Amino acid sequence: MARKHSKLGKRYSEAEKHKVLRAAAKEGLTGEEVAKRFGVSALTFYRWRGPVGRGRKPAVGRHSNAPKLQAQVRLAIERQLPEIIRREVGEYLDRLLGRRRPGRPRSS
Repeated sequence: MARKHSKLGKRYSEAEKHKVLRAAAKEGLTGEEVAKRFGVSALTFYRWRGPVGRGRKPAVGRHSNAPKLQAQVRLAIERQLPEIIRREVGEYLDRLLGRRRPGRPRSS
């Protein structure tokens, strides 16, 4: 790759950047592998590539029934949460205040 050196460091043409990015995407290269193969630092490669996942929909969002499923899960959690909180707070207070749980009495 032809590189121009300046006070700011190496400069790459748009064509060179695209060549590296295409090869990395096609072969699934990591930043470290790109650095070894093309002489481009991993940081520069990741900067060129940009954030991964931006603009992509999450896997769940691709399905038409996802909002319905999310609503069902939310409803199930809302039904169970008060009981879970009551039980957890009760157990914490029992430990904190030294209360005994109902059950068999201790033998002396």
